[in-house]
Amino acid sequence: MENVEWDSVLQYISDPADSPSPQSERPVSEMAGVPVHLQNPIQQTLSPPNSENGSPSALQDMVPQDHLPGNTIVSVSTTFHPGANLLPIPADLIFLSSDGVFFYVHTTQVLAMSTNRFNNLVPPPPVKTKVRDDLGPVVPLPEVATVLNVILHVVYESSCAHYHPSIDTLVAAVDAMAVYGLPPKVHIAPSTPLYSLILSQAPIQPIVAYALAAAHDLYDLAVPVSSHLLSFALYTLTDELATRIGPVYMKRLFFLHLGRLDALKRLLLPPPHPHPPTSNCDFTEQKKLTRAWALASAYLAWDARPDLSTSAMENALCPLADHLSCDICKRSLADRVKQLIVQWSVVKRSI
Repeated sequence: MENVEWDSVLQYISDPADSPSPQSERPVSEMAGVPVHLQNPIQQTLSPPNSENGSPSALQDMVPQDHLPGNTIVSVSTTFHPGANLLPIPADLIFLSSDGVFFYVHTTQVLAMSTNRFNNLVPPPPVKTKVRDDLGPVVPLPEVATVLNVILHVVYESSCAHYHPSIDTLVAAVDAMAVYGLPPKVHIAPSTPLYSLILSQAPIQPIVAYALAAAHDLYDLAVPVSSHLLSFALYTLTDELATRIGPVYMKRLFFLHLGRLDALKRLLLPPPHPHPPTSNCDFTEQKKLTRAWALASAYLAWDARPDLSTSAMENALCPLADHLSCDICKRSLADRVKQLIVQWSVVKRSI
């Protein structure tokens, strides 16, 4: 990067105390440096931090070659930086994550979305803090950059899907939202970006996503997430997860599993319909099919699971036709299997 370009980047630095100030980094893969005469150089990670560059030696390799050893390397959010133009007005508040990443935001937007002044951490505009930058007071927060990044995207009602946050990051962010006066029930609705993002992570760790929805009473989220829990072994639930889910959503999950098992047993019970006796197949002969159906359905019911597939049903029941000599009985069996599959496919798959 040419010196002229660096001058434009460094125009945000102005601190009466001569302490290092944050600066924006564009693109994300480049680090920005502060002139060498500034004291107390620091070295920080990108925002959100790159998982491939987590070690100090890796970060050192990312520093441009033309930077002097005494330069200060700081980390600024790639979305919430001074030149982001998220609103028509300039940013007037800086959040500092626990891992040293600066987020430039607007006091009016934060206060408009938060019900408790961001846990009473956002001062009114006239108030000055000890740590002060030209772009507003610096407010340190206990969350890491990846979590704070999700929270601030909620504040600005935008999607952070392009950062690909993990389900653990989303869980930490939603838990913190309640602390900062951002009610999850308000900001995680079916029409919101965060709702879609959490739902997209549900197939990976469905029980974690379900516990998150249960902990914050997000019923609209818990319903679609629960459909991914049909194969979940309930006996593997830990005490921690059970406590987080709570009795109401725990009961709903158990009733989902038990209800599908009961429905399966009821559906398997009726045998294929008998037909009028013929010269080749009388009632005695047809009882063989009834007994075979009873044995096969008992096998399915004994090893039944809430996520039992229709192909497993067909594999267990369709081979019964190989032992039948009556074409009418074979058609009756085929019709009964089709009916069973249709009935099982419409059984409720979510809480």
